[in-house]
Amino acid sequence: MTALTVPARPTEDPSLRPVPWRRMAWVTWRQHRAALAGLAVFLGAVAVMMWLLGLQVHHAYAAAIACHPQESAACSSLGLAFDREYVVIFNGYPLIAVPALVGAFAGAPVLARELETGTFRYAWTQSFGRWRWTLAKLVTLSVAVSAGAGALTVLFSWYYQPYLATRTGDLGLNEVSPLTQLFVLRGVAFAAWTLAAFAIGALAGMLIRRVVPAIAATLAVWTGLLVAAGLYLREHYLTPLVSINRLPPTSAWILGQQWTKGGQLVSQSAINQVFQEAQTRLGQGANGLGIPGQGGPVQQYVIQHGYTLQTIYQPGSRFWPLQWIEGGWLLALTVVLIAVTVWLVRRRAA
Repeated sequence: MTALTVPARPTEDPSLRPVPWRRMAWVTWRQHRAALAGLAVFLGAVAVMMWLLGLQVHHAYAAAIACHPQESAACSSLGLAFDREYVVIFNGYPLIAVPALVGAFAGAPVLARELETGTFRYAWTQSFGRWRWTLAKLVTLSVAVSAGAGALTVLFSWYYQPYLATRTGDLGLNEVSPLTQLFVLRGVAFAAWTLAAFAIGALAGMLIRRVVPAIAATLAVWTGLLVAAGLYLREHYLTPLVSINRLPPTSAWILGQQWTKGGQLVSQSAINQVFQEAQTRLGQGANGLGIPGQGGPVQQYVIQHGYTLQTIYQPGSRFWPLQWIEGGWLLALTVVLIAVTVWLVRRRAA
């Protein structure tokens, strides 16, 4: 066994004076300046796109608001154009990929490239120490990622301001619902999700030790976490409110609706039958049939005969409390992931 084939298990010499943290941050910048420049170009391109589209959206909104009379065909055409012109960006699906891409292409290679190429052997034998080397990399890059994401979410909020002002219901706009992804793009949640994606990528790179598989694993894990948070976790951050025999405000995130009678839950098939009977008696059309909560004479008839409609929802006024809760647990998760990554670096041999 030669010196080149001996497994590297560097030890930190206590007699060596550790390099100051500020010098380690400078080394991290020098080593990753190309990746940081690429990240800046990517986020800058997204920002420029949002700025240009945002100017058009704000101008279209101003024109629709200034048009009089609002009931005229010309004003209706302007309002319809405003509603439908930017529906792809409006729904937020292209933008929700930004944190995942940052985590995959900025977070995953941080350690994976060093481990894959073997250059970590040189870094670990310096007076940095392996855990200080790892921590300096992750913390410095995390700050840069958070700053970029924070600036971008301010731009997103500006872009969506006209839609929030009009509360365009036909496109499903809702600040707290996971359906439009608007919740993730605004406030502290966007920066928190970006930071979490970076930490997931760093841990994946340490575990897999290959750049491309680590990128794939980061995208898969982050997507699964986002889906789980939107569909199963977010609605339980705060106790939902219950509305009786009336619809909540249009800004609310409706979690579910159910009919009861005498305090007992009525099945969907049973309430459909009741609606059919009410429709026959009133001679109404299909208004409200099988769609509880839509209102109309049929539904009012059903309510008058002892049935109660319960609507469970999160009000739009809880946007910021929900944002801070989601940002808080994502920040805690990021700290845990970085701590685990540093622990693995200290424990594992090359």
